[in-house]
Amino acid sequence: MSENEQVQVKSKHKGWALAAVCFGLFMALLDVTVVNVAMPQIQSDLHASFSNIEWVISAYTLTFAVVLVSVSRLGDIFGRKTVFIWGLAVFTIGSL
Repeated sequence: MSENEQVQVKSKHKGWALAAVCFGLFMALLDVTVVNVAMPQIQSDLHASFSNIEWVISAYTLTFAVVLVSVSRLGDIFGRKTVFIWGLAVFTIGSL
């Protein structure tokens, strides 16, 4: 394999890596957007004021932060790529 072909292969891998990270970021932003869009419906279903329903956003943010820190440690142990793929798959299936 020539040096030019090696550069092309590395460029393709960088493109796929960028696409995967963009998809992961898109899914996280989509999830946050869904929670914020669902707030009025949650508020009306629970017959609560906005100040009483703030715990939903707080609990979601806290849970997301704890899971993020825990999974980053798993990424150090098992490899970032493997944990990213598994995390993205679990997150996507859970969001569906």
